[in-house]
Amino acid sequence: MALIETARDGLIGTIVLDHAAKRNALSSELIGEICAALVMFRAENLRAVVIRARPGVKVWSAGFNIAELPEGHRDPLGWDDPVRHLVREIARFPMPVIAMVEGGVWGGACEVVLACDIIVIAPTASFAITPAKLSVPYNISGMLTFLNAAPACTVREMAFTAKPVGAARAYDLGMVNHLVPIEELESVTYGIARDIVANAPLAVSVMKEQLRILEAAHPVSPEGFERLQGLRRVVYDSRDYQEGLRAFKEKRKPQFEGM
Repeated sequence: MALIETARDGLIGTIVLDHAAKRNALSSELIGEICAALVMFRAENLRAVVIRARPGVKVWSAGFNIAELPEGHRDPLGWDDPVRHLVREIARFPMPVIAMVEGGVWGGACEVVLACDIIVIAPTASFAITPAKLSVPYNISGMLTFLNAAPACTVREMAFTAKPVGAARAYDLGMVNHLVPIEELESVTYGIARDIVANAPLAVSVMKEQLRILEAAHPVSPEGFERLQGLRRVVYDSRDYQEGLRAFKEKRKPQFEGM
């Protein structure tokens, strides 16, 4: 069963997340379908892509599929994990990708949305960075995505508390481009897409790539990188990491010990 739906309107492509039974959790299968759609749209030379969920959803996406995380002694969110593939596909897609959001955006889905070039949200949208609830160490490139999208103090609060940021605050902080009434969400989003399509595609594509390279230009020394990786290993080798996964699977509140 397909977990997404795709559509085209002229030079605009749309990807609709369509796995309501799992709240559009970012499973390997769903991510694989999104990435395949982006490859298809690239081959068709589309000039803008909208990623959205079905109208009226309460949860845009529940984030990374926790059931797919390794149980320990291996990096749970390494270079080859599915969310990393999706974020890279969005970043490297030659034309702008627009996130159209209503409902909650949790965990890895928060990074996916913030990795998009333009974000349009309804008042029902909210964003939560949730790894601390499970004792999962978020990866370095993901943290950079958050830091490029929001002030460092906001990223700290979101990461440490795992509490959601509502639509109005996200807009005030500059995390998103537009906050519009729910009845205007589609018209504003596709209006932006049409504005993009009307412009010179080569110039838009080059400017997107320039911005991608510049946003990633945060030099880290080899010693600093090794330190960051070492800190993450402390978490995914811990008893708390095992407890977080067990508690999720057993549908209970975890009892963390800091060990």
